[in-house]
Amino acid sequence: MGYCYADDKILEVQYDGLVYMSDLLAQEVTGIQKGDVLSKEKVNQAVLELYNQGYFKDIYATFDKGILVFHFVEKPRVASVEIKGYGTEQEREGLYKQISIKKGDVFDDQKLDQAKEILQTILEVQGYYGTTIQLIKTEISTGVYAIIFDVNRGDTIYITHAFYDGRNKLPVKDLESLSANKKKQFLGFLWGRNDGKLRLQELEFDGMRIQDVYMRHGFLDAKVSTPFLSTNFSNSSASLYYKIDEGKQYSVSDVDIKIDNEVESVAKLKKISRVKIGKIFNIEDLRADAQLLKQAIADHGYAYAVVSPDLDKNEEEGKVKVVYHIQVGQKVKIGDVIITGNTRTADRIIRREILLGPGETYSLTKIISSENALRRLGFFESVKIDQKRINEGSMDLVVNVSEGRTGELQFGMGYGSYGGLMINGTVSERNLFGTGQSGSVYANISTGSGLSYYGIKNAGKSFSGNISLTNPRLFDSYYSASFNLYATYSVNYNYVQQNGGFGITIGKLLTNTLRASIGYDLNILKTSNFTSPLYERYYASKNRVVGSLDTIAGPFFVRGLWEKDYSLPITSSITPSLSFDNTDDYYFPKNGFIASGYAQFNGIGGHVYNTKLYAKFAAYYHLKNLIGLDLIARYKAQGGYFFRYSEEGFLPINNTFYLGGVSTVRGFRSGSISPKDEFGLWVGGDGLFTNSVELSYGLLEAAKMRISAYFDYGLLSYRVYPNGDRDLANFKNFGILGKGESVTTWRAAVGVALEWVSPMGPIVLVFPIKTFNRQPGDLTSSFEFTLGTRF
Repeated sequence: MGYCYADDKILEVQYDGLVYMSDLLAQEVTGIQKGDVLSKEKVNQAVLELYNQGYFKDIYATFDKGILVFHFVEKPRVASVEIKGYGTEQEREGLYKQISIKKGDVFDDQKLDQAKEILQTILEVQGYYGTTIQLIKTEISTGVYAIIFDVNRGDTIYITHAFYDGRNKLPVKDLESLSANKKKQFLGFLWGRNDGKLRLQELEFDGMRIQDVYMRHGFLDAKVSTPFLSTNFSNSSASLYYKIDEGKQYSVSDVDIKIDNEVESVAKLKKISRVKIGKIFNIEDLRADAQLLKQAIADHGYAYAVVSPDLDKNEEEGKVKVVYHIQVGQKVKIGDVIITGNTRTADRIIRREILLGPGETYSLTKIISSENALRRLGFFESVKIDQKRINEGSMDLVVNVSEGRTGELQFGMGYGSYGGLMINGTVSERNLFGTGQSGSVYANISTGSGLSYYGIKNAGKSFSGNISLTNPRLFDSYYSASFNLYATYSVNYNYVQQNGGFGITIGKLLTNTLRASIGYDLNILKTSNFTSPLYERYYASKNRVVGSLDTIAGPFFVRGLWEKDYSLPITSSITPSLSFDNTDDYYFPKNGFIASGYAQFNGIGGHVYNTKLYAKFAAYYHLKNLIGLDLIARYKAQGGYFFRYSEEGFLPINNTFYLGGVSTVRGFRSGSISPKDEFGLWVGGDGLFTNSVELSYGLLEAAKMRISAYFDYGLLSYRVYPNGDRDLANFKNFGILGKGESVTTWRAAVGVALEWVSPMGPIVLVFPIKTFNRQPGDLTSSFEFTLGTRF
């Protein structure tokens, strides 16, 4: 690099040869401006700073007649990157990200060679061996290159035989439960079967995984050799060999806990221990105890407690004594709570979910609960609270979050055998302007099937809209408020229903998982276009004849049920409620419980006087720790009943309970299961109970896609006439205790469902397989779906 200097002022600064860097940015780097006095040291430093940007092969400066010119020779650039010969476009997009070379990067031979090695490793991890990759570099103009990775993909090696020499006491399926490499099964390409693909990167760890299986079954002395792989490249097959010495199986003879400072009683610590006397020793129980005991001590503020397990084996008797040595350490206070990663959500929205603040005593349970509370908000892709040690008595909590998609602009179309063409649109945001408030505007149109059900035309046609706004933490307090305005027009199986109204709710967060609220709702209802004029009896007075039937004795005139007509009944209600949620995720909970219940007191004015009780419950448990599979067990239940105070108390027929659909019993059409009165009219029931057992398996974790198998069971209760037909509902006695006899009808179904948190929101596709106790006239479905629901 050469320089030419004069002891003068700089009249102008020029940058010659810049392409990828702007003159403005170069000036910021150099710090040299027009009017400065020329300085050799300052120019040298500027040249060095520019060179360190990494974009240039050479830089030098000249100075002539007051003009300082920086001359640049830029490094070659990458004009394009292409991977040929492998994968779909989506798969290649993933590879481009992993090789970390993109259009516009500086051309670097060493970096290209590293990218080639990364690509080769990725293909081997995916099970392709013998892959060759040709790196093609084409200079399309001076200093500009097109890069092509030309892939000649190798073959997939399949393990056709696996030998475990010395295995006697454990079945092969147990032995292979944790292994990445195992023998190919018949129809191995099916879900739940082993495809037998060789995963070479995992092979060195499989011996330790098999030894871990033995440790889980009490074989503490088991020895497993490193695997030997014999590969036949001519037919892409391989055989796998292990040498195993199982040793004795141990049971637990005693559990002892030695603690240097008894901040928690030994008796209580033993009680929470999963290692129990008399049981076969399981290394997983020991690992769990290390965390459980540490958490019990840490909840008293001793964040740096250390639990060291020890095993005292009696080889002759096959017994082992488990001893936990606990060093409590010093009590720890929280120094500061630092929040990072939130680009949109305000700090205070996150901070109010954290159960520990500066100066408070450390609690591991509160940290875990805080993480779960943040996940339940549904605002973040990931949440992690790190513990940063300051000194022996103090630590900072660093809350790391990654903002997720909380706003949705959805437009959907579909077709159903009942609803016909369905079009819906939603604008919703669970985290308005990062304030933690939520709002939505929803509209839905269904054209109907064009078919008739029991005489009504175009059943399934509907129009509905809803506007809602919710603040879960008013002024960052534990109080919440929500408002919604709604209107609906729908063509049901037996009538047309129009209703509208509004609701206001005030709530309070009692704990971080328990909320209480009370709401007021006003609803105006119009029911018309009945399939049978006899349905008018459920809205008409006793003085009005709604129809007649021909009988042997002559015409029978059917009159209304009530003391007066109810053409536009108004329901005005107060509803207190409780809700509990300690699950660990918003969309896909793996562990925890959700429970809610309310009592709706109708009759704060209006025409409807009754009390409706309703409750829901859901339990989730992740079975991965037990069986090694990403399997979530779910149990869901709901129940409701309404109480009336007299036979003359008006009850809208569409306020009763019905079975069928994705929220009750899948496989039966929504709301299509109902008792009938003496005229064959659907009247619903006065009580409902449904429950569901599900097993959900993770198909694609990155895509948030799962598949579940379910069993649904539900029943309806209703009142019948004394000594009458038990299939005929006595509507006027619905909900009145001691009036008439209460009977039930039930339905059940099994099937599978595909669950996916898609870019448009959560979607569930339901495929019923078999229904039970199907009765004549029941309406079933072979496919159902839902949008925007938790799983």
